[in-house]
Amino acid sequence: MTAKRVLYAGRVQGVGFRFSSKQFARGFDVCGWVKNLPDGRVELHAQAWEPDEVDAFLAGIQESNLGSHIKEAAVRGIAVEAGLRGFEIVR
Repeated sequence: MTAKRVLYAGRVQGVGFRFSSKQFARGFDVCGWVKNLPDGRVELHAQAWEPDEVDAFLAGIQESNLGSHIKEAAVRGIAVEAGLRGFEIVR
C-alpha cells in the first residue's frame, strides 16, 4: 500500500475543492481525506494498494476543473494510515 500527502495552494478554498475531490475519488480505488487548512491551503491524503492508482487520482485532480485553481501542489510520500475506508471531507 502507498500513501501520499498533497498540500494545494492557490484559490482552493471556497470553490468546492473538497467536495469535488471527494466526488472525483469515486472513480479511483483510493481512500483518504481532504480538509481546509487555516492558512488557505487544502491538505489531501490519498492511499491505495496500487501506487499507480494514487498517482492517477492526483493527476486527474490536476487535469480536472480543479486544476485551474491550483497554483502549487506539494506532494510527498507518507506512512499509510490504518483503518481508512472511503474518501471523506474532514472539517
